[in-house]
Amino acid sequence: MARPLRNEQAGGWYHVTARGNERKAIYRNDRDRQHFCDRLAEMTDRFRIRLHAFVLMKNHYHLLLELREANLSRALQWLNVSYSVWFNRRHRRSGHLLQGRFKSVVVSRDEWALDLSRYIHLNPVRIGRLGLSKSERQRNRAGLGPAPNVATVRERMAVLRGYRWSSYRAYLGIAAKPPWLECDEILGQEGGSKADQRRRYREYVEAAAREGLEKSPWEEVQEQMVLGSQEFLTRLLGRKASTRRDSKAGRPDLASVIACVEEVKAEKWEEFRERHGDEGRDLVLYLGRRECGLTLNALAKAAGMGGDASVAVALKRFEDRLMHDRAKQKHLERARQLLSC
Repeated sequence: MARPLRNEQAGGWYHVTARGNERKAIYRNDRDRQHFCDRLAEMTDRFRIRLHAFVLMKNHYHLLLELREANLSRALQWLNVSYSVWFNRRHRRSGHLLQGRFKSVVVSRDEWALDLSRYIHLNPVRIGRLGLSKSERQRNRAGLGPAPNVATVRERMAVLRGYRWSSYRAYLGIAAKPPWLECDEILGQEGGSKADQRRRYREYVEAAAREGLEKSPWEEVQEQMVLGSQEFLTRLLGRKASTRRDSKAGRPDLASVIACVEEVKAEKWEEFRERHGDEGRDLVLYLGRRECGLTLNALAKAAGMGGDASVAVALKRFEDRLMHDRAKQKHLERARQLLSC
């Protein structure tokens, strides 16, 4: 069977998952999981993606994300390759870490975003030890399964609320929300105070964990690529290519970046462009990469540098310093404010 084509559109929501090769582990410990989260943070920034929910399991992951540009394949390829290279180097292994390309479906936000977030967050308890394997959930929905005892339900809640490697704890407010995670859009679908939104969401998710009646959204996918009504599918497939937004729509050009950095630095580009290690030059490179989406080669030509490797070194140096230098953080924030004007 031919694999379905990717349907990538700015503003689209997508459920994405990838599994380890031969179903083997892609995370061996918390250091691996933390590094993958670091890659998620960089992916959302580098490719301007909004991440609404996630979970990392031993041999697979799930993401619910929203595109601002038609760049799903580029973003996920970067995420999977960068993490795989790091994992193989760290664990002294070779070969494919992930099983083929990632799997994705286009999601109707209004119809499925809430259900999908619940499906993602329930992954840690959807196991046989807790009476929630696939076959057991099917029996429960058919009314053939036994009611779970109090101890089992209590254990399900403890596992669900205590699992660190998903966005569920941030949704409930029992863990800090990382800046690269967006919770408000799903939580706020029914309005009310933040406390009410979290309470309703917890009840919605945990009722399914208690009862074991949840159905997999993958069973509702149409045409191997769409999760939504027939009307949503028709509308999606009926759009003409000429109406699709360019993959770099809304991005500033490098000239705009340079003008903003000149104002922040109070110095002309020609004066600091070829100055090795200059903060202004490195800030232009950083914004050119992050905000303009330029290649290393294009940045090297614009800055009169030796090549891709020189730009990569400069970017790494700037990013390392940015983590600890408050002045550089303020300059970056100011430049981005100017770009958005």
